[in-house]
Amino acid sequence: MIPSEHKKNAPVELTVGIITISDSLYSSKEKDRDDVSGDIIQKRMEEAGFSSERHLCPDDEKKIRAILWELLDNSKIDALITTGGTGIASRDKTIDVVSSLFDKKLPGFGELLRRKSYDQIGTSVILTRSTAGIISQKPVFCLPGSPDSVEIGSELIIPELPHLVKHARE
Repeated sequence: MIPSEHKKNAPVELTVGIITISDSLYSSKEKDRDDVSGDIIQKRMEEAGFSSERHLCPDDEKKIRAILWELLDNSKIDALITTGGTGIASRDKTIDVVSSLFDKKLPGFGELLRRKSYDQIGTSVILTRSTAGIISQKPVFCLPGSPDSVEIGSELIIPELPHLVKHARE
């Protein structure tokens, strides 16, 4: 089977839930503080013709889990992308929470993200625990908070997202 045939009948109209997980952005009193990484994801989704819904969450296990389930239970959301909380600091909880909910893991995503990031940042790429998987028949991607990593991750996600959504629903 050729790849284009395999991707046939994938949905073209998708809505992506974007969750920026950041203590500093969540608690910021500065009204002009930008969520650069969330902005990049939203822009890339729009350029691909997908809709999006944005959320901001502190790096707190209970709050991350709550916003994940809220969006996973939303029938309008087809996939989720988080940004932030993927490192090794004690406050980085995203991967711990999200990974515990995976029905299926997609290890190739994190491997490829780290490989492509290595070309830009070298061996410090080992500090990211970026990952992806399926939860409740929806693809979920966890990107670092770095704008450069978000650019790379978006490049990886967008071409395969309709195909992933199709198979996650089966």
